[in-house]
Amino acid sequence: MNPWLDALLPYPFERLDALKRGVAPATSAPHLALQIGEPKHAPPAFVLRALEDPDTLRAGLGAYPPTRGGAPLREAAADWLRRRFGAQVDPETQVLPVNGTREALFSFGQAILSGATSSLVLLPNPCYQTYEGAALLRGATPWYVPCRGAAQLPDLDAVEDAVWLAAELVYICSPGNPTGAVLPEDALRQLIEHAHRFDFVIAADECYSEIYADEDAPPPGLLQAAAAMGHTDLTRCVVFHSLSKRSNLPGLRSGFVAGDAAILERYYLYRTYHGCAMPAHVQAASVLAWGDETHVRANRAAYREKFDATLPILADVLPAARPEAAFYLWPEVPGGDEPFARALFVEQNVTVMPGTYLGRGEGGANPGAGRVRMALVGETADCVDAAERIRGFVEGL
Repeated sequence: MNPWLDALLPYPFERLDALKRGVAPATSAPHLALQIGEPKHAPPAFVLRALEDPDTLRAGLGAYPPTRGGAPLREAAADWLRRRFGAQVDPETQVLPVNGTREALFSFGQAILSGATSSLVLLPNPCYQTYEGAALLRGATPWYVPCRGAAQLPDLDAVEDAVWLAAELVYICSPGNPTGAVLPEDALRQLIEHAHRFDFVIAADECYSEIYADEDAPPPGLLQAAAAMGHTDLTRCVVFHSLSKRSNLPGLRSGFVAGDAAILERYYLYRTYHGCAMPAHVQAASVLAWGDETHVRANRAAYREKFDATLPILADVLPAARPEAAFYLWPEVPGGDEPFARALFVEQNVTVMPGTYLGRGEGGANPGAGRVRMALVGETADCVDAAERIRGFVEGL
């Protein structure tokens, strides 16, 4: 067996299941799940119609799809990047379709990292645990960049030159999970300058980029910053985008990777062995989704409605800042995050994610300790119900 498997920690949801094991809710109220960022809004009707089309299905199910994907999907992704971020990418050499960003964020690390045990992989802390697993299963050492301050942004200035020199890969997540914080373009430019100076690759997880608070201020992206700096070849820059959050299609498992052509050509070689080509009918539906913004604007409006409805309920007992983007609340809670989550489940049948499970205490205190993540992904009425139950729970402490 791969000896590096022993370095992996249980996934946060496994730890949460263990925390709740042996206890049961003391209420008959229905369970409300806020622990997982799984979109629950209705998927676009035009995507459903495309997936139901017999000719589309027949074509998709009757042939092995190419690893590089079809030209229409790569062109749709390139067009969307141009419209959204002003980034010019070549659909032939700078775009690869992937089956959701989770598999790509992990496999990208396997393809990029050298295997040298002295190499470092930088990742935000707290973070999406897939980044950590990608590092550990290639023999690299994760180096956790703490998210600090009121903005909860990764403290890039705290990273010393010796760490940057040892880095082979840097994962960023903007907008952030679980913080909802957005890296400003200046920070992205600084990171790109470091990548060129210290010779590492940036893997930018931007799967929450289309859920943001201010319709007139969309979050900047890595390719946008690179283009503005004159790095039009996008060297050392790779972004990951998905339809899961943007279009409420988590089960479609559809996304793409874009950026540095030389890196993507090597990653493509890896993927030809990885066996992860996107089926043609999924590609056809994805082309339609990337080409439409009406449903995406409606999606953002629905999330704003939920923040508007829930934040006033919690304001007096559990102050939670409205995030710049994404659909999470990340409040500090009394009594410790694990005891809080367990007791909330027992008393109110509401599940939240302890922040400790999303952060790491390497080199200092775990920045997730004392916080919980709440995903406002359900219907507004359910989110309001959850907020009211949480308020009642906190008032009873």
